[in-house]
Amino acid sequence: MRIFVAVTDNDWFSLHASQKKVEEVNFWRPSSEATFKALAPGELLLFKLHSPDNFIAGGGFFTKFLQLPVNLAWDTFKQSNGVRSLTELRGKIADLRRIPISSSDNPTIGCIMLAEPFFWPREAWIPIPNDFKLNTVQGKGYDSESGAGSELWGSIVERLETLTPSNFEPGTATVAAIDSKGFGKPQIILPRLGQGLFRALVTDMYDKRCSITGERTLPVLDAAHIKPYSIVQRHELSNGLLMRSDLHRLFEGGYLTVDPANYRVVVSQRIRTEFENGKEYYRLEGQEVRAPRESWAKPSIENLEFHAYSIFR
Repeated sequence: MRIFVAVTDNDWFSLHASQKKVEEVNFWRPSSEATFKALAPGELLLFKLHSPDNFIAGGGFFTKFLQLPVNLAWDTFKQSNGVRSLTELRGKIADLRRIPISSSDNPTIGCIMLAEPFFWPREAWIPIPNDFKLNTVQGKGYDSESGAGSELWGSIVERLETLTPSNFEPGTATVAAIDSKGFGKPQIILPRLGQGLFRALVTDMYDKRCSITGERTLPVLDAAHIKPYSIVQRHELSNGLLMRSDLHRLFEGGYLTVDPANYRVVVSQRIRTEFENGKEYYRLEGQEVRAPRESWAKPSIENLEFHAYSIFR
């Protein structure tokens, strides 16, 4: 497993550390040209604070890097961006870019999205490795199986085991790290997604297009759960579809479904009988639903069957 020790804004860290529970964070970069290839999904990014706090104070499990318009980054992650408002987020981007950003501007930023983040109390902070230079701008990578990376991995697991709540859900990346006891080759487990990560990843998997109509206007696109979250209690890509917001509401209400046999749209007669309308929606009858970019993210038959037979009517 690779570990990336990232230089972290102290205010960004402090806001998250002050929260009772944080499911996900956006470790954003201000540049529209930013990239991040240091980690694979499930590997660790650690938060190294600025001087004089030259310590590692927490971290999270890498999920995805995406370039997102700042408005979408805020709508998706809210305070998980490490700021209290969209205005504050714009202000920080402007300060770092050293150019003004008006309230009507929607600049693109680089988003390093992390799941299952952890923020340790000061007494648990880890001293930075001896080879981590204080003038490092973005961060430094380590191999958890050798040298300084191995020592770092052991220290991380020790703190996760001590500081993670006992009721933390099994099957998560955090629990897998704890179970390793810091020895041997770490087992990489994809972390549990929060609502924001679910939305961002579903949007990305469908190339920012409604899976039914092809609509590309981001503000009206929703990441819909096929089987209600209240039942599954997890955000999984195989339980997601990107839909135009009006179609999402019809889907939730059982007025529209996807045939699990052929992945085509089925529209309920209830729209006509209850609202004496619906021509636009009946035109979608039989429309084939677009598949996501990756086959493993395709909606599962089980989830589609549940919606078609238990919610649609």
